[in-house]
Amino acid sequence: MSLLVVGSVAFDAIETPHGKVDRTLGGAASYFSLAASHFSPVRLVGIVGDDFTAKDESVFRGRRIDLSGLERVPGKSFFWAGRYNLNMNERTTLATELNVFADFNPTLPPSYCNSPFIFLGNIDPTLQRSVLKQVRCKPKAIGLDTMNYWIERTSAELRETLKHIQILMINDDETRQLSGEHNLFRAAKHIFKMGPRTLIIKRGEHGAIMVHNDFVFSVPAYPLEEVHDPTGAGDSFAGGFMGYLASAGKVNDRTLRNAMVYGSVLGSFAVERFGVERLTKLNRAEITARARRFSKLTSFKL
Repeated sequence: MSLLVVGSVAFDAIETPHGKVDRTLGGAASYFSLAASHFSPVRLVGIVGDDFTAKDESVFRGRRIDLSGLERVPGKSFFWAGRYNLNMNERTTLATELNVFADFNPTLPPSYCNSPFIFLGNIDPTLQRSVLKQVRCKPKAIGLDTMNYWIERTSAELRETLKHIQILMINDDETRQLSGEHNLFRAAKHIFKMGPRTLIIKRGEHGAIMVHNDFVFSVPAYPLEEVHDPTGAGDSFAGGFMGYLASAGKVNDRTLRNAMVYGSVLGSFAVERFGVERLTKLNRAEITARARRFSKLTSFKL
């Protein structure tokens, strides 16, 4: 089934202990779409400037990614620059230039309005809700990402948007901030009262925890010898997670658990190279093989 994603398409400049790149395709919607397209057709909604060339667009071509919703306007595309420390868990933002993204007002093409699966990337919660108002069907699942900036500055708007979604993906600090609870499981119960039925808590190198109304499921991060660039790990996780759900066509205990595994697998591939490079060279056989190794890694009998 088709999967709609709304978010940023950007250019990044990234420096890590493994090297640096001065201009590479980035943005949450880019990572998400490339990861999710291995499982289901993706409908991308975003905005870019006239510095986004045919070569940049070719990264999405030949994949199941519909770019009808990618708006092109005069000006420069969203740009972010950052430097990672040696442990790769801490980063310093060197530049954030919203450019055309500052005026982003998501508009769905008519062909997108019947999307059964939706993911609302990390943007203003008012804009996230405006997307849902344009949908002309009852989606099977709506996922959402947000961050401390929106939790702090647009608390009322975010809480209103959370009433309309089922799956929330945030990190552990954001979970505590949103709920006012330090314990993550008490925090989840508090967040469920806001609307979501499933909370995915991203924990970086420590993996991810899924807390659902009826069960809890945890996955570790896939062990890697080298991490070149963690920038798109979370967005690739989200793409793998939602892409798998869309391919399954339903949301239940089994598909949610499997989606967690595939999310972790896609996140692990993304960090192996700078930007979206690894995702563009990935194939389904590699994904399946790593998912099987992941299963063996976490399987045991009592």
